[in-house]
Amino acid sequence: MTTTVTPESSAPPQVGHLEVRGVKKVFGDTTAIERLDLSVRKGEFLSLLGPSGCGKTTLLRMIAGFETPTDGAILLSGKDIVSLPPHRRPVNTVFQSYLLFPHMNIADNIAYGLKQAKVPKPEIAERVREVLALVQMEDFAGRKPEQLSGGQQQRIALARALVNRPQVLLLDEPMSALDRKLREEMQLELKRLHARLGTTFVFVTHDQQEALAMSDRIVVMYEGVIQQVGSGEEIYEEPGNRFVASFIGKQNFIPVSVTEVDDAGATLTSKNSVMHTSAIESKPATAGSSAGGGALREGDTVRAAIRPERMRVAGADPAAGTTPNTAPGTVISTSFLGDVVQYMVRSGSNDEVLARVPAAGARIFAQGDEVALSWDSDAVAVFADE
Repeated sequence: MTTTVTPESSAPPQVGHLEVRGVKKVFGDTTAIERLDLSVRKGEFLSLLGPSGCGKTTLLRMIAGFETPTDGAILLSGKDIVSLPPHRRPVNTVFQSYLLFPHMNIADNIAYGLKQAKVPKPEIAERVREVLALVQMEDFAGRKPEQLSGGQQQRIALARALVNRPQVLLLDEPMSALDRKLREEMQLELKRLHARLGTTFVFVTHDQQEALAMSDRIVVMYEGVIQQVGSGEEIYEEPGNRFVASFIGKQNFIPVSVTEVDDAGATLTSKNSVMHTSAIESKPATAGSSAGGGALREGDTVRAAIRPERMRVAGADPAAGTTPNTAPGTVISTSFLGDVVQYMVRSGSNDEVLARVPAAGARIFAQGDEVALSWDSDAVAVFADE
């Protein structure tokens, strides 16, 4: 098996519109955020992605002013805003719950913040009309929140945040209460709004597909530490460590041994496959762990990672496992998912391997069928063993 590992870019980072510098947050004996640096470019759509408890919402709340960093600085357009209360920051937040006032109509809900800021009434009326048109809710100004669907309430919550014309819009999993179809529709709506406004969006989600679909860049977090920052394509195709590789999309991790290393690369072997790789380094198991990556050496035990969609499934072949980039297996289950057919295959080493092949023209294998797995040499990433 041959694989090429692309080194991380050495280009200098851009100075951001929003800068998080050395920020740390401690709650009692618990460190929610380790010292963290992050640069958000003006006008970009940036997603904070990670499992529950990784620190993404805590980071968002510190930017909003609802939490105070234990240490570090948060700068907006070059000015430190840590000492400013939430209402004095040019930042607005859309929460998971829409927090609309039930006794007010939609127009008054949107106008509430402007009235508190003593904006003149004619300007309030004009700005409310403007944002209602922006979220395509002009005909709903006189209704009460209880008369709206969940998706419509979300649009009003967005309008209420946008009417103040913030420099940064923070979104804390605002679509978590919506069903799948409505979530997909609102993803498109948010992208449309972002493209039209050019406002900096910082979006918190635990949904990897949502982050991939919407973001200019994604910040992957785990246990209060940034694991990787990059475009969706960069993070998916070139994960920086094993956690990112396993969290973003599905991944098959296959234990292998390094049996030979030369200037051209290395030979990796598993119990039922031989792999040739041009990579002479592995990536870390997890960032900050003791199981770091480094130069491959003969005798090393590492993990080869292959995405399910990079696997091919064909009828049984006696050569499978003896030729590079192949392995024999037995189908455990078959699932038709519309555009793809998904197989769970038990390989000769008793590992379970997930494979997804395009449904169009695919040969369908049943449970118990003997098959041959194969993949291209550039489908493999190599990670240090945990």
